[in-house]
Amino acid sequence: MTSTSPSRSATTWPSGSRLSPGERGAEDAVDHENTQEEFKAKRLLESLIQELQKRAEHTVGEDGFLLKIKLGHYATQLQNTYDRCPLELVRCIKHILCTEERLVQATNNVNSSRGGVVDSTSQKYQQINQTFEELRVMTQDTENELRKLQHSQEYFIIQYQESLRIQAQLTNLSTLNPAERVQRETTLQSKRTTLEGWLTREANTLQKFRQDLAEKQQNTLALLRKQQTVVLDDELIQWKRRQQLAGNGGPAEGGLDVLQSWCEKLADMIWQNRQQIRRVEHLTQQLPIPGPTEDLLKELNATITDIISALVTSTFIIEKQPPQVLKTQTKFAATVRLLVGGKLNVHMNPPQVKATIINEQQAKALLKNESTRNDSSGEILNNNCVMEYHQTTGTLSAHFRNMSLKRIKRSDRRGTESVTEEKFTILFESQFSVGGNELVFHVKTLSLPVVVIVHGSQDNNATATVLWDNAFSEPGRVPFVVPDKVLWPQLCEALNMKYIAEMQSSRGLSEENLVFLAQKGFNSASVNAEDYRNMNMSWSQFNRESLQGRNFTFWQWFDGVMELMKKHLKAHWNDGAILGFVNKQQAQDMLMSKPNGTFLLRFSDSEIGGITIAWVAENPNKSGERMVWNLMPFTSKDFSIRSLADRISDLNHLLFLYPAQPKDEVFSRYCTPPLSKAVDGYVKPEIKQVVKVEFSSPNPEPPPGTPSFMDHTVSPTISQPQTFNLYPPVSDSMLDADGDFDLDETMDMARQVEEFLRQPMETRWGGQQS
Repeated sequence: MTSTSPSRSATTWPSGSRLSPGERGAEDAVDHENTQEEFKAKRLLESLIQELQKRAEHTVGEDGFLLKIKLGHYATQLQNTYDRCPLELVRCIKHILCTEERLVQATNNVNSSRGGVVDSTSQKYQQINQTFEELRVMTQDTENELRKLQHSQEYFIIQYQESLRIQAQLTNLSTLNPAERVQRETTLQSKRTTLEGWLTREANTLQKFRQDLAEKQQNTLALLRKQQTVVLDDELIQWKRRQQLAGNGGPAEGGLDVLQSWCEKLADMIWQNRQQIRRVEHLTQQLPIPGPTEDLLKELNATITDIISALVTSTFIIEKQPPQVLKTQTKFAATVRLLVGGKLNVHMNPPQVKATIINEQQAKALLKNESTRNDSSGEILNNNCVMEYHQTTGTLSAHFRNMSLKRIKRSDRRGTESVTEEKFTILFESQFSVGGNELVFHVKTLSLPVVVIVHGSQDNNATATVLWDNAFSEPGRVPFVVPDKVLWPQLCEALNMKYIAEMQSSRGLSEENLVFLAQKGFNSASVNAEDYRNMNMSWSQFNRESLQGRNFTFWQWFDGVMELMKKHLKAHWNDGAILGFVNKQQAQDMLMSKPNGTFLLRFSDSEIGGITIAWVAENPNKSGERMVWNLMPFTSKDFSIRSLADRISDLNHLLFLYPAQPKDEVFSRYCTPPLSKAVDGYVKPEIKQVVKVEFSSPNPEPPPGTPSFMDHTVSPTISQPQTFNLYPPVSDSMLDADGDFDLDETMDMARQVEEFLRQPMETRWGGQQS
């Protein structure tokens, strides 16, 4: 398959058939690691087969006859190969397209380099590839030299055997008569003297040959180690960092195909050089010649073993991280991968991988190679998996699809630390051998930090712990150390990344939005962004201490905004209809200069996940006076009953979205269509948004029967039937899956209540509506 451009807008299939962009994107919507996606994969397979069959039917002409047969054959082959495993087809297509993109990108990089325009990434990749070419040449050179050494040594041994034969002949001369013996002895002595002189010189040459070869191999290993450092300590670490930031909503970390190709090249080069060193050792043992080569060979052997050990242990990675907020009794998945597994033929005896959950202290001890006595901090079900080799992609990986954390064992917490600040990690470990059991490796890798919760109410605070850790942890840190405070611009970057990801939009947080957040977080009145540039926000300010006059933290307020927006108001944010990050005073200043009926939408200061409508209108109690009104905040619960667009449409006194856009231009396309006429004599009820204080407006009078009153308290109401439930359902029961009382979960909830009760009374229930 070949791609027409790096963007892969269309992909060429066998014999000229093409997938449209819509069809091309189908496999991207299927998670090939999720068995529940098998139905989607099946539909993709059926669509592909139907497309091939359709193209075959419409192929005409003499040249098209062979093409028709080929397309029919392709359709049948796809059906037979992937009918029972359609997810494998998705995996194969994704791998091919990723490889296509990489090759096209590489070609474009080469072309751009010829034109003198090369970015830093392509320069770096070009340097890595040049080094691999240099290593290939060096390895081939030592291979040629090794063959010469082997031939020279074989010839030396033949000549040495000849000298032994001459010596034997000299010993047997006593059986000849004196005249013949003298003649033969003179000839043999001459030959022996000449041969022994040659052997002495050749022994020195061989010794020098071995010494030179060992030094060349030493140079090769030095460059190999340097290249491996670039690949593992730079590129792979950067990939892991991108993977961590992706947990905060950053861009996808990118495929591992390029990294795997580099690691496989390293493995190939290392193994070739290791085999060369072993052959030199064999030659040395076959023909011992005293000299410094033996010690040098021992050093080379130790070096090459160290290099390959570092490669294998470092390339055992987590391709798909487990969820970082992990709820007990809930299924979760993860994928681990050995980047050099296919090259080292590890799949010939597939290793088993085991997953265990450990706490922060156990992770520290593990990295210090201290014995942890196989301790774990909980029980994971379905935690063993055999690594599988996928021929089409050349990957060796283990897919844990149905793990579940049954129980968690918590450690004693420090000071004010809550249960949602305690970090765990999933340890994946395996053991396998390479080279016919020559080398045995015990490999381990740790997941990103995991916060374990037992109740949905803990998710908000657990997410804060994860976001802070992902954003501000340093590579190579002691588990799981993060700074206690960070510069405000650093936190802004993390918040903006998270917000954009949740909104699935290119519209992030503006500088004005970030100033608003700084005012809230630092309890400041300054509107100058520069005033916050060098200020630090601590973890306590972020999500431990409540905002002034409120009973929630900075993060809890911000997270509530994101939850509300992504569930109900994403489209309005992307349209620019919601200003959001505006306080009450700012809203008043903005609206008082505008005509009556101008309104804006801002997030509530007093309620988590609330948004309010502020508008300017006449004061009904004082003629000629204008004032800004604020509706009581709406929450997700309100919008699950009636949408924002419908509510704004209901309120006739709202005319222009700030600064001056007619509201229908902005919101009408999101409104619910009018109800149909009565059916079978029944009239359908209708929900409307009303407020109870009367306003004058230039709008035409509403139709009879439509409420148009407003209350001075500005409390929104909805005309809807009320329901009463004497026994409300209990969510997130304390009973486990077997119906037994879960002590661990109960203790966690008790700790939450205890932490809540430790707060001062005014911060527990304090707060003003705005």
